[in-house]
Amino acid sequence: MSQSMQDDATPVARTRHALVTGASSGIGAAIARRLLSAGWNVTGLDRSPAPGAAGFSAIEVDLTDAAKLAAAVAALPRVDAIVHAAGFMRTAVLGDLKPEDGEGMWRIHVQAAAVLANALMPGLPDGARIVLIGSRTAAGAPGRSQYAATKAAVVGMARSWAAELAPRGITVNVVAPGATETPMLNDPGREGTPPRTPPIGRFIRPDEVAGMVSFLLGPDAGAITGQQILICGGASL
Repeated sequence: MSQSMQDDATPVARTRHALVTGASSGIGAAIARRLLSAGWNVTGLDRSPAPGAAGFSAIEVDLTDAAKLAAAVAALPRVDAIVHAAGFMRTAVLGDLKPEDGEGMWRIHVQAAAVLANALMPGLPDGARIVLIGSRTAAGAPGRSQYAATKAAVVGMARSWAAELAPRGITVNVVAPGATETPMLNDPGREGTPPRTPPIGRFIRPDEVAGMVSFLLGPDAGAITGQQILICGGASL
């Protein structure tokens, strides 16, 4: 058999494509780096995308604008995984809550995830993966009621999608870190409730969260769906 015939008969592995929100910093950036190192192509969605590396492309978009967000992903090539890592925190105790803070967090944490998944669903292949970044705070924490409510909603949404999509082999999970070494730790918007160091004596590292996300996107996690996986350094004990 000629070399050219052998080449024609040899299947060509297609590079997997992941969509990662919040890819310019923090957990999202760590996830993008991990997937790129594993051979994925990554499209990052953010207001201010970071400079790209090989295999990385960026789309600058306001994740809180549902119409613009849906339009931004409409022309993307096939997506094998959706990772929604964008987020922010505003804190206040009851009596000092600001409606605009709650609305802003809802739009980023819940609405943006729903818009993305809904827009991409027609082209999402069987066996695809969806991972939403949640928070240990979803269980409730003083001064963080609005943030906790949005992250709890993420869990309910993910479990609902997992039930809907299980027949197609599409898994949906939430990775919920505790206090993580990201710019969010020093965000002035959370100065009223500073982060507590977990029992392990340090904050969670973004690469540790990225490692779990990478695993959930891989072949060994095909039977894990509808779960919230805590990475909290013992803070939930």
